[in-house]
Amino acid sequence: MHADLDPATDGGELLVGGVPLSRLAQRVGSTPFFAYDRELLTQRVARLRAAMPDDLEISYAVKANPMPALVQHLSRVVDSLDVASGAEMRLALDTPLPPGMVSFAGPGKSVAELSQAVAAGVVVEVESPLEVDRITAIGEETGIRPVVALRLNPDFEVKGSGMRMGGGAQQFGVDVEEAPRLLKEMEARGLDLRGFHVFAGSQNLHADILAEAQRRTVDLVLRMADEMTAEPTYVNLGGGLGIPYYEKDRALDLGAVGDNLEELMRSLVRPRLPGARVLLELGRYIVGEAGVYVTRVVDRKESRGTTFLVVDGGMHHQLAASGNFGQVIRRNYPIAVGTRMDQGDVETVQVVGCLCTPLDLLGDKVRLPRGEVGDLVVLFQAGAYGHTASPTAFLSHPAPLEVLV
Repeated sequence: MHADLDPATDGGELLVGGVPLSRLAQRVGSTPFFAYDRELLTQRVARLRAAMPDDLEISYAVKANPMPALVQHLSRVVDSLDVASGAEMRLALDTPLPPGMVSFAGPGKSVAELSQAVAAGVVVEVESPLEVDRITAIGEETGIRPVVALRLNPDFEVKGSGMRMGGGAQQFGVDVEEAPRLLKEMEARGLDLRGFHVFAGSQNLHADILAEAQRRTVDLVLRMADEMTAEPTYVNLGGGLGIPYYEKDRALDLGAVGDNLEELMRSLVRPRLPGARVLLELGRYIVGEAGVYVTRVVDRKESRGTTFLVVDGGMHHQLAASGNFGQVIRRNYPIAVGTRMDQGDVETVQVVGCLCTPLDLLGDKVRLPRGEVGDLVVLFQAGAYGHTASPTAFLSHPAPLEVLV
């Protein structure tokens, strides 16, 4: 397992939400399944609030994990929700949060999705001039004034991120050099222009790099604010805070990130935009470490000196853990035999899924207690980009269940 992980156990079994793993499996009814710990979710948001400036809002990026019960739970502890599809928007609108506390980002929004957003009063984070045309037409047809923000493609890049989403040529947002013209066009059309969204990159574990990116983001937003007639009232600074997945990863220094944001808010943002909602949009950082993926050993076999534990799950549920979700070099997620947590004797095994492809590898040469048929294997850091980010229809196996514990 990862060096930073210290999971709770009882009698040699992993506890998930205080429930022994084998009992939880019996309660769920079948394997494989995802389980999310509601108390860990609550604690993570509380930890964020303690580290961040008091006047910085926390927004949950629903794309990280759109399980309905989880989103409902988080809607009561975060300030707002960010969605990336019409289905996610409907989910967010079912929560107690008012529509104005929901933002809608992402390229390629359909006319139907934009119509839904305008009718609901959701903040549409505009990604292109064509979206401006479509939103204008929807507003004219419905008589509803669309609420919008402009997503900016920054003129800088963030190194050290797992996925770059800003700088250079991007499908995300409007290039900074084109933004002043589009801002004036949006104002001329009578759109309710609230402000800006900048998301430069994701999964970054380096506080110094994040601090520099946030400084440059604030500078960019303030520069673009000068191009608006009215004062911006909405600033989405993006996220990018990473979590440790691999053996050499170390947890992000959240205190350093919070200190930098505190300084930026006091010295730059508040003097210039005293009334603006300023928010940090986080998905993986909130939910990633609060979830596990549980799968059962269905076969144990030897092949020319190598031991294989074959489980009933696989890459069709946990694509990222198999190394096929954008990783350049495949590395193992933290993994354990959840029903043998106190067993000292270990062996080197391959943990493979039930799919008919060599890509279905969940643990490569991992050192685990001897696993037998019926044991439950657990993949940690499974709360984000698991079920809905995986090819669940591949080879037509059943979809995994999900529970909030």
